[in-house]
Amino acid sequence: MKKAIGWIVLILLIFYIGTNPGPASDIAQGIGDGIAEIFRNIGVFLRELSD
Repeated sequence: MKKAIGWIVLILLIFYIGTNPGPASDIAQGIGDGIAEIFRNIGVFLRELSD
């Protein structure tokens, strides 16, 4: 059952990206920016610890 739900979610995601590429790319860029900001902040934290 879990596997079937995973496939359905994947198919719906691909369908969404195929029918709305603009908003989908904005979402992906936002997620990427968020992840980059997290790693940037970790780097700042570690740099401040070493000072």
